[in-house]
Amino acid sequence: MEKNQIYMISGTAYKEMTKQILAESDLEGLIGDPQKRIAIKPNLVSPSEASCGGTTHPEVVAGILEYLQEKGFRNLAIMEGSWVGDCTSEAYEVCGYRELSEKYQVPFVDMQKEKGMSCDCGGMTLNICACVDEVDFLINVPVLKGHCQTKITCALKNMKGLIPNSEKRRFHSLGLHRPIAHLNAGIRQDFIVTDNICGDLDFEDGGHPVVMNRILTARDPVLMDAYVCHMMHYEVSEVPYVIMAEELGVGCADISKADIRVCADQNVLAFESPEKFRLPKSRKVVELSDVVEEVESCSACYGYLLPALDMLREEGLFEKLDQRICIGQGWRKKPGELGIGHCTAGFRCHLEGCPPTEQQIYEFLKNYIEEQK
Repeated sequence: MEKNQIYMISGTAYKEMTKQILAESDLEGLIGDPQKRIAIKPNLVSPSEASCGGTTHPEVVAGILEYLQEKGFRNLAIMEGSWVGDCTSEAYEVCGYRELSEKYQVPFVDMQKEKGMSCDCGGMTLNICACVDEVDFLINVPVLKGHCQTKITCALKNMKGLIPNSEKRRFHSLGLHRPIAHLNAGIRQDFIVTDNICGDLDFEDGGHPVVMNRILTARDPVLMDAYVCHMMHYEVSEVPYVIMAEELGVGCADISKADIRVCADQNVLAFESPEKFRLPKSRKVVELSDVVEEVESCSACYGYLLPALDMLREEGLFEKLDQRICIGQGWRKKPGELGIGHCTAGFRCHLEGCPPTEQQIYEFLKNYIEEQK
């Protein structure tokens, strides 16, 4: 598989599809030495089943593990850390990864429990979980989905699961896009297996899955994310960290240079135009975020707010909200009217929590709207 290629396979036998596309991609040849320490990094953002559209299907990871073990690779580990506000250990159980770890006898490393170390990442010092430095070959297994702050999330942003919680919070104070790009200058992902089975095209933690039943592979995370932008009807310039990562030498953001291949009958790889596989267009996040004043908010806090607003919209209450909602670290120790989360503790009307849950936000805002009548 060449650096400018993206392979794709469709179907519903997810484990077998994964093994087939890995064989077509010649993952064995790309890894080489069977003694290498190989880490598999899924997306377990929160304790929700993959069918909800936010986490990596365990069948895909099972396919990777079976493929590798059948090829004689034994030095394997699964590494992940959920977002701030949820425990990786709970996602490990709910998402089916305990069963995976036990069945294949592969250790699961909880990044929320690992020590961090300072690393120079393309000129920016970032704190990365120390065990990542011991990895020889990193297989990234992101979910292709939308994101309430960055519009898309796939290969590049999925590396955030390899940093401590304290650093995740700091990323948002740094503007999110720039540190994501620099993180990928510091952590090299060697191979990407993208779960495009049923990702939520709006919300990172899922809830509104869109079934596509596809798996993609690539070697270039920047090219993969640029292609995802195209699939989701965004210009690459609308997702700044993709271009920033390209400028740091992480990969290529020009999808005109991408060679898209599809696994067809008899395992033939057929060339396809990038236009063929575009996803349904969704702009729910843009509409809902119009009432939000967000300054340096953590993904979990903001990620719970927008689905709560969507619940209000479905009940016909969203349009009755006549006050903008403040959220994020940038509101600490500042006064205001309506705020979500601990950082807005100085506001006249605020909801405590770091982060408060989607249901808590929904009930709080519903009460606020009813009290304003």
